Amino acid sequence: MHTMVFLDTDTMGDADLSPLRSSSTPLQCYPYTTPQQVVSRLQQASIAIVNKVELTAEMLKALPGLKLICVAATGVNNVDLAAARQLGITVCNVRGYADTAVPQHVFALLLQLTNKVQQYHQAVLEGKWSRSKHFCLLDYPVTELANKNFVVVGYGALGQASAALAQAFGMQLIIAEQPGAAACRPGRVSFTDALTQADVISLHCPLTTATEKLFNAEVFAAVKPNALLINTARGGLIDEAALLNALQNGTLGGAALDVLTQEPPAPDNILIRANLPNLLITPHMAWASAEARQRMVLQLADNIQAFMQGSPRYQV
Repeated sequence: MHTMVFLDTDTMGDADLSPLRSSSTPLQCYPYTTPQQVVSRLQQASIAIVNKVELTAEMLKALPGLKLICVAATGVNNVDLAAARQLGITVCNVRGYADTAVPQHVFALLLQLTNKVQQYHQAVLEGKWSRSKHFCLLDYPVTELANKNFVVVGYGALGQASAALAQAFGMQLIIAEQPGAAACRPGRVSFTDALTQADVISLHCPLTTATEKLFNAEVFAAVKPNALLINTARGGLIDEAALLNALQNGTLGGAALDVLTQEPPAPDNILIRANLPNLLITPHMAWASAEARQRMVLQLADNIQAFMQGSPRYQV
């Protein structure tokens, strides 16, 4: 008989976890788990469910009864996949659950950068509109998206869905090829050429050793000075010090981030402390609509059931 343990259920908010429960498979839930608690909490488990709790090689070696790791996310960089493979532990993720939520947030961020909705709202509350001699306020420049170049870095499901929204706004789509690729696939533009044409850059690629700090000082020097950068993927894709410098020096027009290199960030994170008008930061919640979180729970349940039937799905 299998025993399941979910190590960080608080990351699911108020999602209904009942699809994960069954009479034949006990489920133990912990709102939050520290690294020091992982091994003891999984000692009797054959199935571990984690969102962002790190499962290192050392931890996995101490858990001989563990057979399945269900990651409640698409990214699996918190699990030592090489160790899991060596130990015969199946790792499955969830996919497609946020294909509408994340692109929606991409454009919520982008529209704030271009339309200055919050600044105008605040101006109204402060009485600036009431004191105006004219029928409108034009204190903050607004930029149209139509005919601007929307560059997608990472053209998976989320990149494609974001691209579709960009085209609905009348933007011109440019799909960036992987950095350093010897040749471009049909319909793609070399990474360097794509960035030099970009008015908006939207990141949707995974964080790997090849993509870590992909957006660095050299890259920022190559983009248009009025270009906007949106990152709803992984914080580690960006060199935060280089980004701050580019925003402060006018090398980059603006940035909106839903992710940072360290999460949760330190209170003295340089981007948070900077408090720049052309920098927006949201707390890694682009994926977390109520609908998306419930779709994730259903996928987790399906993944567990498929594993028990001997046909794992979404295996990494």
